[in-house]
Amino acid sequence: MPSEHPIELERGVFTISIDFELIWGTLDLFGPNTFRRACEIERNEVIDRLLDLFVEFEVPATWCVLGHLFLERCGSANGRKHPEIVRPSHTWHVNDWFDHDQGGVEGRDSVFLGRSLVEKIRACPVQQEIGGHSFSHVIFGDPGCSRETADSELAASIKAAADLGIKMRSFAFPRNEVGHLDVLKKYGFACYRGPEPNWYEGRDWGTAVKRLCHLWDVITAARPPVVLPEITDAGLYNIPGSMVYFPMHGLRRYIPVGLRVKRATKGLDYASRQHRIFHLWFHPTNLADHSEAMFDGLRRILEHAASLRARGEIEFLPMSCFSEVAPANNGN
Repeated sequence: MPSEHPIELERGVFTISIDFELIWGTLDLFGPNTFRRACEIERNEVIDRLLDLFVEFEVPATWCVLGHLFLERCGSANGRKHPEIVRPSHTWHVNDWFDHDQGGVEGRDSVFLGRSLVEKIRACPVQQEIGGHSFSHVIFGDPGCSRETADSELAASIKAAADLGIKMRSFAFPRNEVGHLDVLKKYGFACYRGPEPNWYEGRDWGTAVKRLCHLWDVITAARPPVVLPEITDAGLYNIPGSMVYFPMHGLRRYIPVGLRVKRATKGLDYASRQHRIFHLWFHPTNLADHSEAMFDGLRRILEHAASLRARGEIEFLPMSCFSEVAPANNGN
């Protein structure tokens, strides 16, 4: 892990970051069909409802947008999609990385393209931050992602965003696998969301044991960690996540939404007392299953945060704000 130096804050902060990727986040594991319906719901319902909530509660969220979603059309060059991208060599994906990319022009049911959705987010009356999330969801922290691959992914993302007049400062790593921070810095990013500093991370336990620890925290509604911005030796600010607002598909549908809400409110209260950040993150598709219950839970979290803000105990900030205010707070 890179060396990190925490920055003190004057008051508590509530930050929301969103990994906006449509089908690309699961494409290498499950192909284009398993989560297609959820992505169509995300496209046609979830984005609008999220923006309505953010307007109602005046939330300046950070949307970490996958670079391919900045596009409104996608084609081939000599029969090859995106030849400018140096392909990763992830062991679980032996075919060409863009085999499933359907190309074409963005339409109502597009799950590979999303320029109109990005424009909708940018048009929100409460300003939303647009950050990065790679170009095609290559896993930066995996050995199969070379420096050349990471460089080509970021170059393509920066170009696609620049075509819309967007300059990105914040970044969320696909699957929270941190890697190639020097390349991130090279392309002008200032901060990223690091993994949640849960109590069981860093221990010499297997993945299965850590998942059980996470499940225990959830079912007991344990308070999630609150964090501080950390300056890494790479010259970037790490704003670690505190808690994912996880979906209700699969076995997770048996976990009451109320437990998610209870954990989040505990985190908000602690952040307000300790002058720390409660950093909530999720994918829009997380709200596609059991949408009414999931949106009701998110509303309850925002209501609680808004009550703390009204008392002057917490403020709402997007990720990039920390790269602007943290140096002054640290005396640099």
